[in-house]
Amino acid sequence: MNKPLLSIQNLEISFKKEGNYNAVIKNISYDLYPNEILGIVGESGSGKSVSSLAIMGLLPAHISKITQGEIIFDGKNVAHSTQQELQNLRGDDIAMIFQEPMSSLNPSLKCGFQVQEILLQHTKLSKTATKAETLSLFEKVKLPNPELMFEKYPHEISGGQKQRVMIAMAIACKPQLLIADEPTTALDVTVQKEIIQLLKDIQQETGMSIIFISHDLSLVSEIAHRVLVMYKGEIVEQGLVETVFHQPDHNYTKALIASRPSLDVRLKRLPTIQDFLNKTVSAAVVTSANRAEFHDKLYQQKPILEVINVEKEYFSSAGLFGKETGFKAVNDVSFKLYEGETLGLVGESGCGKSTLGNAILQLDKATAGQILYRGQDINKLSTAELKKLRKEIQIIFQDPYSSLNPRIPVGKAIMEPMKVHGMYQNDAARKAKTMDILERVGLGEEYFYRYPHEFSGGQRQRIGIARTIALQPKLIVCDESVSALDISVQAQVLNLLNELKENFGFTYIFISHDLAVVKYMSDQVLVMNHGKIEEIGDADELYAHPKKEYTKKLIDAIPKG
Repeated sequence: MNKPLLSIQNLEISFKKEGNYNAVIKNISYDLYPNEILGIVGESGSGKSVSSLAIMGLLPAHISKITQGEIIFDGKNVAHSTQQELQNLRGDDIAMIFQEPMSSLNPSLKCGFQVQEILLQHTKLSKTATKAETLSLFEKVKLPNPELMFEKYPHEISGGQKQRVMIAMAIACKPQLLIADEPTTALDVTVQKEIIQLLKDIQQETGMSIIFISHDLSLVSEIAHRVLVMYKGEIVEQGLVETVFHQPDHNYTKALIASRPSLDVRLKRLPTIQDFLNKTVSAAVVTSANRAEFHDKLYQQKPILEVINVEKEYFSSAGLFGKETGFKAVNDVSFKLYEGETLGLVGESGCGKSTLGNAILQLDKATAGQILYRGQDINKLSTAELKKLRKEIQIIFQDPYSSLNPRIPVGKAIMEPMKVHGMYQNDAARKAKTMDILERVGLGEEYFYRYPHEFSGGQRQRIGIARTIALQPKLIVCDESVSALDISVQAQVLNLLNELKENFGFTYIFISHDLAVVKYMSDQVLVMNHGKIEEIGDADELYAHPKKEYTKKLIDAIPKG
């Protein structure tokens, strides 16, 4: 076999905590060969990114150090390189694409200049030659109209286009190794598919090696030749993608594969990591007969919400005396929602999903049409009536951390909306109720006095859910409320939402760009495209027999694994 391009040998990385160094990466070893794509999977905190930052010498100084082992890249031990040697290596021989392109691109510089700057720094090309090379790179990463893209600022282009600019930057100096750290996490399923294909094409054309980091095993199976699975700073399994994916050996790997909702079978409860480690996995499924029986009862009631010909138009005027132009973010949308139902809302970024959700929540009023909640047009409510409605219709946000006050203990944050709406006699009664709700969402009374920063992402999402259900709402809008979570934490939160729906009779509008999750959660699915309804129907039926080309394109883009 070829000599490895990169060889990690018995690597241990420690971080300083309260004066002492604790190992977070524990004795890991693996090889990466020339012209190979290696997938690294695992959840947040498993050590995927930390071990990859060490390869580039980007570990945070003063609080971390390599306490043991070697990182041999192209025959040289990177672990003992000087800062100057590492600087020469970065960009030239090793490049990295990060998860969030907006935080990696300079918002005050044009996209073209940012790529050109790398070429000016690392090559002897003239300014004219670097511009020509940048335009050629923009063509290679399939950016539309390279000349126009060269002159645009990051905020003027879409998420997928920003990620393509990042890839152009990364491959500008023709590196031997490209590290892609969760490069598609925040992207739509169709854009994700395009980026994966683009990376494969570039790899085949240039012969460079890629380390592709993700928490999604299905996604890794679409791109990688070999895969290694990390858990709590250790490699628990590694091998060919087909072997690891179809015959996993370690319980953690089995859990990662099973935690993702299947497109073929609807389990009553998604298995979690703990279920596999405790060997308590349930195989109970929701049959077609179960669903049909539930839907018969569901659709015999009157709808709890009716959206009739709703539009939301935004106006903008270019320049000081520019003519005002209108843009319909939501265009003539109508549907009915029944008590106890989960309606999935899908479509690519900019299709109008969240705008429609905000109109229903009365956070951004519709410009035309009616929104009837229990027969009453909520567009015409007074301020007092609207306050009352806020208790009935609630939202679970995508990022629970930014919706919680970092200075208030979570118990008080859950009590706060109860107080605003005058629920229960006094603070003692509200506190007792909060303790009960914390238990319900799988936390516990001991968490009442803790602050948001003391919780993991999954725990914070549970707090967000606790805060929402404290008001005993009837209708809950879940806007991308599991998209930032690891696969197994996502499984826990989805199980919790279904459990609460069963116990409290909640009605959900479930907005997401993850189509596998939407199918698992939903009774009906509504597909949006350019502000209009493209297709609506029973979730299972719509996924099995999509009528519109747009819906087919979305479903085909789901990583199959």
